[in-house]
Parts: sequence; structure tokens; C-alpha cells
Amino acid sequence: MSESVPRISIRDAAAHAGATVEIAGWLYNLRRSGKICFPLLRDGTGIIQCVAVKNQLDEALFEALKDLTQESSLIVRGRIRAEHRAPGGYELDVEGAEILQRVPESDPYPITPKEHGVDFLMDHRHLWLRSRRQHAILGVRHEVIRAIRDYFDSNGFTLVDTPIFTPAACEGTTTLFEVDYFEGEKVYLTQSGQLYNEANAMAFGKVYCFGPTFRAEKSKTRRHLTEFWMVEPEMAYANLEDVKRVAEELIVFVTGRVLERRRTELTELERDISKLEAIRAPFPRISYDEAVERLKQKGSEITWGGDFGGADETLLSEDYDRPVMVDRYPAQVKAFYFQPDAQRPEVVLGVDVLAPEGYGEIVGGGQRIHDLDLLLRRLEEHKLPREAFEWYLDLRKYGSVPHAGFGMGVERFVAWMCGLEHIRETIAYPRMIYRTRP
Repeated sequence: MSESVPRISIRDAAAHAGATVEIAGWLYNLRRSGKICFPLLRDGTGIIQCVAVKNQLDEALFEALKDLTQESSLIVRGRIRAEHRAPGGYELDVEGAEILQRVPESDPYPITPKEHGVDFLMDHRHLWLRSRRQHAILGVRHEVIRAIRDYFDSNGFTLVDTPIFTPAACEGTTTLFEVDYFEGEKVYLTQSGQLYNEANAMAFGKVYCFGPTFRAEKSKTRRHLTEFWMVEPEMAYANLEDVKRVAEELIVFVTGRVLERRRTELTELERDISKLEAIRAPFPRISYDEAVERLKQKGSEITWGGDFGGADETLLSEDYDRPVMVDRYPAQVKAFYFQPDAQRPEVVLGVDVLAPEGYGEIVGGGQRIHDLDLLLRRLEEHKLPREAFEWYLDLRKYGSVPHAGFGMGVERFVAWMCGLEHIRETIAYPRMIYRTRP
């Protein structure tokens, strides 16, 4: 519009109070009152109310603004003014505007202020992301991811990326997505970067990988996606206690960062912030044996040797106001690579961290097998092909040491931070067994 007028973001409005600026965005909503109209403009960083007065504008422009349709795109020029009653505390007095595209009334923006069903909103997910609620959720997600990276980057970990295509299973063969590769070769979408990360740890000491992972689980629960993001640290010369310490530090750090920088978003989501303020170290720690006994007392039909379902995790966590760590699960319910407890070989040196408020497992990990012979036996017991793991076995031949690590799913963590009922809102385009579009 004007080269002499600076274009700003709405979130920076306070720094330009009293100045004339340009803001490029989309019409979020519109109110009219006689010879004044109030376009509500969003630009991805915030929302600001504009004030357009008929006798201060070209008549054609005022009429165009007064009749503007939802999500039309425009650039507005005007003076920023403090107004405590307005969203964000500032308004823009319109001096001029350029309408780039007016959404036609014959084909209006499909998401209106009225109530819509979840299926309708998910079918229009590419547009639903523009809403305040979704904006708040993805803002929290962004902060969670940034905080995760900051924690590891400032604690001596090196980021080493791991492959998406893998030759074999990591978390069990029943949840693999198979892909046709070149010349008839079969590969799989990664379930975890952990095995490669173990190799990385032997090269760098402390590492983490962070990326998408895939599980072909035919699950329709509110806690499951087929594609999700996971951060996975791995540490050489480390044991189960190191895993607990780092997981606890990470969770406290990330929660603190969300509380520090995303209060506005948490308020928009009507999150009970006091629940998050209770997340402090130390976390309670119980054994799998103790957990089974507690569950039985609460009416669960769990028996020793079984894995916990979502209902069991909820029952266990309801006694605590912060995450609870459950360790030493039976070997039969854990992956092949877990180190057995030397005192009780029937259990492994693994731990799950269960979030409070019924959000389930947010961290799973433990100590890895570092003995070659034992690892070979485990591969055989799990009926996994040795040839696909030869490179992994090399780690036990050349300088093997005790090592440990864990995985933390971003989406479950974000659901917990935001207080969401379903995990599908925690990622821009969720993939579930019944949804691959948009």
C-alpha cells in the first residue's frame, strides 16, 4: 500500500502505539454500527480490532469494508491506539485499506461461529487451524518443541537425525507400515529412532533424535495417532536411574516454559493452570509390583505379567498431582532390547512415566541390553531376523557399555499441557486409522 508506512505484526502493536502502520491479514469477524464498522483482523500472530468511520474514508472503501465477508484477505493502514476494552488492548483507526480477495457470498467460508460437529471440522482441518482454539493449541505445541530442544541442547546432547525408512522392527512386528522400496525390497516406516540412536550414543556420548514416527495400531482411542512426533534421548555409560533423572528434569523444564510463555494460550483453552503449576520434582516412584497391587485394590482385573491399558494408567495416576514413575515391568511386555534386572531376570530395567489427570504414558524407556549373547537370545525369542540387526549387534562387539534412553511423544504431552480430551487436535493434520485427509 505505502512504502513509507511500516508493516507490522499484530503481536507488536504495543510497540507502535500512536504510529501509523500497515497490517496484512484476514477478516476474522465484523461488527457494524450505523456509520462505523469494526473489522476484526487476524494475521497469524494475533487479532486486532479496526475502527472504520464512514466520514473519514472514501465512501466506496467504507462500503467495501462494511460488507466484507469472513476470511477475506486485506491490508489495512491506520493509527494504533491503546484501548483496554479491545482484544489485545489496542485498536487500529483505519485510514486506508486494500482488499486482496473478497470471499464470495455464493461460496462463503464454511466454518462459522455456530457449532459444528467434529467430523465436519476435521474434514475442514486446513481451515479449522485459523480458529483461536486451534491457534492456541499449536502455539503451545510450538513452545513444547522449542523447550525440548533447548533442554537437550543446553545439557550436552547432540541432535543426530535417524532414518524414516528402516529395514526391521523396533517396537514389535505387528505395528509396522510396510513400504515397497526399490527392486522388490521391503522397508518399513520407523516406529522409533532408538536403535540408530544407540549407535549415535556410542559415537557422541549423549544424543537425541526428534522426528515423526509411525505405528500401525488399529486403535481408535483418544490417545493414539498412526503418525506422531517423538523426541528420543540416548546416553552412553548410563542406567535406569539416569533415565528417570533426565525424564523428570525434561518434564519439569518444558512445563515451566509453557507456563512462562504461553499463559495467554492456556487461558484461551480454559486450562486449569494450577494443575500445571503443581508439576515439580521429585516425582513419585513405584514399582510395577506395587502398581499391580494398587490397581487390584481399585477394582482393576489386571494380573501380574499384563501390560497396563489406558484405564489402568488413569487409575494409577489419579492419586498424584504430578507424573508418577512406574519401573521394572515384566520382560514379556517390553521390547527385546530391555536390560533384565540382575536381581530378578523376569523384570527389566524399564520405566514408564504416567501423566496426571488421566493423560497416560508420556515417557517410556530404560536401560538397553549391552551384552551380545543376551541380545542374540532376545532376538531369537522375539523371532526377529538376525540379518536385519547385524549392524545393531556390532554395537555390542566394539566397545559395548551400559547405556539407556527414552522416548517422549509430543502429541500426548501437548494434550496434557492443554487439557484436551482428544489427541487429534495436538497436530496440524492428524493421521488416524479412519482419517488420512486433508
